[in-house]
Amino acid sequence: MAKDSLPMPEEEPRRTHKRKPAKRRFGRVRKLPSGRFQARYAGPDGVDRPAPETFATKTDAEVWLTKIEAQILDDEWINPDAGKIALGKYALDWISERPRLRPRTVELYGYLLRKHIAPTFEDKPLNEIKEPHVRRWRKNLLDQGVSEVTLAKAYRLLKAILTTAVDDQLIKRNPCRIKGAGQERSSERPVLTVAQVYRVVGVIGHRYRALVLLGTFASLRWGEIAGLQRRDLDLDTGTVRIERQLIQITGKGLIFTEPKSAAGKRTVVIPDLILDELRAHVKDFTQDGDEGLVFAGPDDGPLRNTNFNRRVWAKALQEAGVPKIHFHDLRHTGNTLAANTGASIRDLMTRMGHSSTRAAIIYQHSTDERQREVAQKLNDLARGALDKPSGTQRARGSE
Repeated sequence: MAKDSLPMPEEEPRRTHKRKPAKRRFGRVRKLPSGRFQARYAGPDGVDRPAPETFATKTDAEVWLTKIEAQILDDEWINPDAGKIALGKYALDWISERPRLRPRTVELYGYLLRKHIAPTFEDKPLNEIKEPHVRRWRKNLLDQGVSEVTLAKAYRLLKAILTTAVDDQLIKRNPCRIKGAGQERSSERPVLTVAQVYRVVGVIGHRYRALVLLGTFASLRWGEIAGLQRRDLDLDTGTVRIERQLIQITGKGLIFTEPKSAAGKRTVVIPDLILDELRAHVKDFTQDGDEGLVFAGPDDGPLRNTNFNRRVWAKALQEAGVPKIHFHDLRHTGNTLAANTGASIRDLMTRMGHSSTRAAIIYQHSTDERQREVAQKLNDLARGALDKPSGTQRARGSE
C-alpha cells in the first residue's frame, strides 16, 4: 500500500440530544391506560381539578386547558363545584329572597314549582341542567295535557331562577332558550252582552246585584270588589276608589293586600245607570262604619270567591240561560264595552289599573259592528266629497 494512501480515520457518530417537551405554563395533560388523555388544572381557588371528561387526543386536552386559562384571565371562570346545588333547594331560596313578591305570586310560584318543575328538576344539580333537558321537560308536560298558559308560566319561572343562577356565577349559561316558550297564548275570553248581564242581575239574589253591575261597568277584579270599604264609594260624584284587594291565600285565609301594581290604585268613574242600584245596596247590605265592607256575605262576613262561585254564581248563570263563564269575565266584558266606546289605550289602562299597554291593546280589537260603523263613516265621507263639484272632477280625472 502506498504511503500516500493511508486509510482515513472513521468519523465519530454525531450525538443526538432528545429535547424534553416544554412544560405547560398552565395545567397538565397525561395519557391514561385507556389511551385517552386527561387534563387537570389548579383553579383560582387553589383547588386542583380534572376536566369533566377525557379527550381522544393530547391536542384536544391542551385546547381545553387553553380555554380554561382564558376564562380565568378574563375573570369568567365559574367554579364547577358551585353549581352542584340542587335546583329544588335553590328555587325555594330564590322565592324566599324576594320579599316584595305579592302573596298571590308567592302562592303561584310555589304551586308551579311543586306541581310542574320539581318532579323533573328538584334533585338535579344546576350545572347539570342542559338545553335538551329543558326541551324534553316542556314536551312531556304538553303531552300530559298541561295547558299552554300554565306551561308558559312554569317555563318563565324556571328561566328566571336559572337567570339568577347565571348572575350568581353558579352556571355559565341559562339552558332555557326555547324561543316563544314563555309567551302565553290565552284563548279569547267570553264577552257577555249588556242584555245578558242584566239577565244575570235579574235572577241573582239582591245582595249580589250591585256586585255584578260594578264588576262589569267599573271593570273591577274580584279581589278589588271584595276589598271595597264604605269610604271608597262616593255615589254623589259617581266614583269608586281602589286602594286594596281582599284575596284568599292557601294556609293564610283572607288577607288584605296592595293592588297588583302601582297603577292598580286608581279612581274609576261609575256609569249613572247603576248608581241607584249601588245606593240601595249600601243601604241594605254594606257593613257599618267607614271601613265597613261594601260587599259582605249572608253572615255579614267577607265574601269568599269559592263559596260565591259554588253557591250563587253557577246557579244564576243557569237560571239566566247564560253560557258558563267566570266572574272575572265580567271585567273582560266591561273592558270590551269601554273599548267599543272609542276609549284610547291610555283611558283603558287607567280604568283597568294596568301600567303597561299590552293588556289594553287586547281590547282594541275590532268587532264586526265596529267595522261596519267605520265603513259607513268612510262611505259617508267619500260620498260627501264626491257630491262636491271639485271632488267629482278630481274623481273623474283620476280614472
